[in-house]
Amino acid sequence: MLKILKYSFYDLMRSRWSYVYFLFYLALGFVLLFLNNDVSKAVITLMNIIIVLVPLIGTIFGVMYYYNSKEFTELLLAQPIKRSSIFLGQYLGVAGSLTLSLVLGLGIPFVLYGLFRSDAIFDFSLLLVVGAFLTLIFTALSFNIALSNENRIKGFGYAVLLWLFLAVIYDGLFLMSLILFEEYPLDTFSLLATMFNPIDLSRTLILLKLDISALLGYTGAVFKSFFGTGLGFFVSLLMLTLWTVIPILRLIYKSKKKDF
Repeated sequence: MLKILKYSFYDLMRSRWSYVYFLFYLALGFVLLFLNNDVSKAVITLMNIIIVLVPLIGTIFGVMYYYNSKEFTELLLAQPIKRSSIFLGQYLGVAGSLTLSLVLGLGIPFVLYGLFRSDAIFDFSLLLVVGAFLTLIFTALSFNIALSNENRIKGFGYAVLLWLFLAVIYDGLFLMSLILFEEYPLDTFSLLATMFNPIDLSRTLILLKLDISALLGYTGAVFKSFFGTGLGFFVSLLMLTLWTVIPILRLIYKSKKKDF
């Protein structure tokens, strides 16, 4: 598996799109810090970008890599190599290269602007951790979708639809349900609804860490009473871990059962 991981990682690092992804975050970090020269404000702005962009990039890259390397994958399947090692190695290679581009692209400008001397170092670190989790989650989901659909158009369509649902449609349905059932106690429902969407969960964690829970709107007090505690923070990270592990386990299971 390590050899396949290294091949996938270096293959993507040689790709121009990996450099474009890295340079985009590098330029974004320098521009934000140049405009306001305040690390804390830059972290808030980056949150709004990362929460939406990172899942989209992870989804598209995952689907693209699977379909573009399909012939090579079939060649590997003919060798005495475990199926789980092949697909897990490819997944970790894609997710690892995207995470490295994200961390280095944002880390370099912030370090140069004195991140280690700033009080926002822990907020920025949480932002990178959340970005890494979202990359791992949506890359795993995209691999699952591609593995379940031989047709490339359907695979791309389902993957983009999944991102669109979790990033936009889910929030709309969530808000509509809060408005329609405002007369009922919705504390537990709000917490569960947030946990079942990794994008919402990541946004909530960052907002609470930055102590601007008022931006969460109607359910801000509920989130702060739970997510603002040490237990709430631990449970949130646990849910993000489950969002990562469960798709990986399904990827392994699906790869063993699929007839190529």
